[in-house]
Amino acid sequence: MGQKKNPHAVALGSLGGKARAKNLSAEEKAEIAGQGGRARFAKMTAEERRRYAKRLVAARERKRREKR
Repeated sequence: MGQKKNPHAVALGSLGGKARAKNLSAEEKAEIAGQGGRARFAKMTAEERRRYAKRLVAARERKRREKR
C-alpha cells in the first residue's frame, strides 16, 4: 500500500514554491519552465513526442486563426 502524504508538509511545500516564484525574474521563470519541459520531453517515447507535437501545432494554428 502506498504511503500517504502529510497534508501539512504538502501545504508548506506549495508555499515555498510560490514564494520562490515571486522572487524570480521572468527570464529565470522561463528558464526553469524550459528545463522542466526538456526533462518531460526526454522521458517520452518517439510516438508520444509525435502526438504531443501535433497537438502543439494544432493549438498554435487555432490561436493564429482566432487572431484574424
